[in-house]
Amino acid sequence: MRLTLCLGFVAGMSGCAVYPAPRPPPYGVAYVAPIRVAPAPGYVWHYHPGYGWGWWHPRYGWHNGWG
Repeated sequence: MRLTLCLGFVAGMSGCAVYPAPRPPPYGVAYVAPIRVAPAPGYVWHYHPGYGWGWWHPRYGWHNGWG
């Protein structure tokens, strides 16, 4: 019991972050690698149909306010 609690506490405080898997671009769209680092933790590099490639967060949406 004590070992389980200790391991749970260590795992919870380890700072691990799980990022969603990036979506593949639509057929015929070339991948463009990012030239800067992500603006904050949790942002992933996704393709936007109207603006192209950009940073997207699962909770906050697009970094530049793209809809």
